[in-house]
Amino acid sequence: MASSLQTQTHTNAMNGTSASAADPKSHLSKKPRLHTPPQPLLITPSDIISEFSHHDPSIARINNGSFGCCPSSVLSSQQQLQLQWLQQPDHFYFNQLQSRILQSRNIIKDMINADHVDEVSIVDNATTAAAIVLQQIAWGFAEGRFQPGDAAVMLHYAYGAVKKSVEAYVTRAGGYVIEVPLPFPVNSVDEIVQEFRKALERGKQNGRRVRFAVIDHVTSMPSVVIPVKELVRICREEGVDQVFVDAAHGIGCVDVDMKQIGADFYSSNLHKWLFCPPSVAFLYCRRSTNNSDLHHPVVSHEYGNGLAIESAWIGTRDYSAQLVVPKVLEFINRFEGGIDGIKKKNHEAVVEMGAMLVKAWGTHLGCPPEMCSSMVMVGLPACLGISSDQDALKLRTYLREKFGVEVPIYYRAQKDGEVGPVTGYARISYQVYNKVDDYYKFRDAINHLVHNAFTCASLPN
Repeated sequence: MASSLQTQTHTNAMNGTSASAADPKSHLSKKPRLHTPPQPLLITPSDIISEFSHHDPSIARINNGSFGCCPSSVLSSQQQLQLQWLQQPDHFYFNQLQSRILQSRNIIKDMINADHVDEVSIVDNATTAAAIVLQQIAWGFAEGRFQPGDAAVMLHYAYGAVKKSVEAYVTRAGGYVIEVPLPFPVNSVDEIVQEFRKALERGKQNGRRVRFAVIDHVTSMPSVVIPVKELVRICREEGVDQVFVDAAHGIGCVDVDMKQIGADFYSSNLHKWLFCPPSVAFLYCRRSTNNSDLHHPVVSHEYGNGLAIESAWIGTRDYSAQLVVPKVLEFINRFEGGIDGIKKKNHEAVVEMGAMLVKAWGTHLGCPPEMCSSMVMVGLPACLGISSDQDALKLRTYLREKFGVEVPIYYRAQKDGEVGPVTGYARISYQVYNKVDDYYKFRDAINHLVHNAFTCASLPN
C-alpha cells in the first residue's frame, strides 16, 4: 500500500504517464512548436517540500479541505504585490489593479469553460457568492415577482453558512425552504437523485412554485460528490427558475465545466484546492440569466456597473489574493497534466489511504470511491464512543493536541434498530504536500486509543 502511493506521489512528484503528455495540443506537450514559449520544468519532490516548508512539520495535516494551502512561490508573489500597493497606492489603483483582476478573471474563465469573461466575478469566498445570489432571491419576494410560500430547495448537508444565508434571505422574505434528506453512508448516486426528485415534488404541492435550488458540488461534512449535472437537468425539467451550485470545494478538486453543468450560478473557492492564498473565490453567472438584480452586498462606487465591476472594487482593502491567479497557474502547470493531473493523483491517493485506514480499523468508507473527490469519509472504530457533535469536536481537539493530527470528525447519529454502528467518521484530505506517513500517524493514534480502551466520555467538556 505505502510503496504504491509513494511511487505515485513522491518518487516522480506526481509525474506519471498521462494523456496530456501525448497530446500535441497540451500545454505540456513534449514537442512544442517553435513559437510556443518555453514550458516550466516539472516539479520535483524536493521542490514540493520547499514550496510547503512553512507548514508545521509536527502536524499530520490531512485537512486540506478546510483552509487549503498556498505554496511559497505564490506567497512571495502576493507579498510583492502588497508591497507595490503600499509603495505607491495611487499608481497601483489607477494603472494596475483593474487590469490585473481582469487577467485573473480571464484565466478562471478558461479553466471553467465559461463563454465570456463577463460571466466571472471574483469575490472573497463562496459564502459571499451565496449572499449575492440569495440577495436577489429576497428582492424577488419583496418586489412581488415571487409569491409568499414559493419554494427553495437545498440539500440537508448544505454548508452551515449557506444554510444561514438561506434563512436570512429566503425564509425571512417569505420563501418556503425544503431540505433534501440524504442518506449517509451513501451507496449510489441513485439514492441522491431519488431524494432530490421527492423534494421537488414536495415543493410543488399546494400550487407552489419552486423558484430556486441550491446544490452542493461536493458536500463539506459528510463529504460526498453530488451528481450536479443530473440534478441541474432535473431542475430544468421540473421548471425550477434558477439553480445555484455551491462548489466551495470545486475547482482543483473535481471537474468544473460551466457548459456541461448548466447552472445559472456556480461559485468555488480558489484558496481550498487551487493553491491561492486566502481568501478568494469566483462566482459564475450565466449570461442568459437575467442578472440585472445581482449586486455585491458591499455597495461602493461601482454600483450599477455590473457585478464583476462592482466586485472588483468594494473599497480600500487588500486585493492581492485576487491578483496572484496567474502565478498559481504557473505553479500548477509544473505538474504533469496540470490541474487535471493533480486532481487525479489526489483522488487516487486519498482513496488508497482511506482503504488502508478502514482495513486497519475494521470499518468502511462513507461512500463508494467514485463519489469521493480529494476527500474521503473514513469510519472510526465504534468503541471510541462518539455519541454527539460535541464528542466529535472534542476528539478532533484531542487528536491535534495529543498526537499532532489535524483531521475533522463527523458525528452520524445511530438509527433505530442499529447495533454497534459506526457513529464517527474522519474526513481525510489529500493534497500534493501530503505523505503516507501523515496517514500512518493518524492510524497509529486511533489504534493507540483503542488499545487503551479510550472513549470520548473520558474527555473533559
